[in-house]
Amino acid sequence: MTDDLGSEQIAAITAFVDTEALPPDGRPTALILFGTMYVRPPVEIAAERYHRGLAPLIIATGGVNRYDGTREARTFRRLLLERGVPDDAIRCEDRSLNTWQNVELSLPFLHEALASGLAVTAVCKWYHRRALHMLKTLVPGLGPFHGITWEPPSAGRPITRTDWPAMPGGRKRVMREWEEVSRRVADGSLQDLVLTGGAWH
Repeated sequence: MTDDLGSEQIAAITAFVDTEALPPDGRPTALILFGTMYVRPPVEIAAERYHRGLAPLIIATGGVNRYDGTREARTFRRLLLERGVPDDAIRCEDRSLNTWQNVELSLPFLHEALASGLAVTAVCKWYHRRALHMLKTLVPGLGPFHGITWEPPSAGRPITRTDWPAMPGGRKRVMREWEEVSRRVADGSLQDLVLTGGAWH
C-alpha cells in the first residue's frame, strides 16, 4: 500500500494534515464540534473540558447524517446533556451538509465566542485539515486558534498517524485531505495557515 510513497513523504503528509494544537493548560476556549457520524469521541472531549472549566461555550454542528438520518448536532447536544453539560453552554447548528457549512452556519456562535473574549478550538478528526482552513477563511477576525483531535475508525480499526498509509480507508481519507487542501490554498479558495507558538495562525 505504501510502495509509491517514501517514508519522508509519508511523514510530511502526516505532519501537514495533523490538526492538533492544544490550548494552553488551564485556558478556557470555545469548542466547535465538527459534524461527524462518530459523535462520541468529540462529545467526550467536550464534556470533559466543560467539567474542568475549560469549555464554557460548545458549538455543536452537523445536519442530517446520510447514513442514519439523524441530525448530528442534535445528537451531540443530547449526549452532552446526558453528561451534565447544561443547555445554556451549548449552541446547535443542525442544518449543515458539509464542513464549509459547519462553519458558515455557525458564524453567529463563533462571533459570540470571540466577542466574549474566548479563543476558538476545533474538535475534529486528527487529519481534518480542511476544517481549520475553513474556519480561518470564513472568520477573518478569528485570531490564533487551536485544535483537539481524535482518531476515527475505518473497517473497525482507528486511523492513526502511524497506520494510515497501510489502511485503504485511512490512506484514501488522508491523501484526499492533503491533496484538496494543498490545491485550494494554491488557488486561493482557502486561506493558508501556519502552526506557530502552539496555535494556528
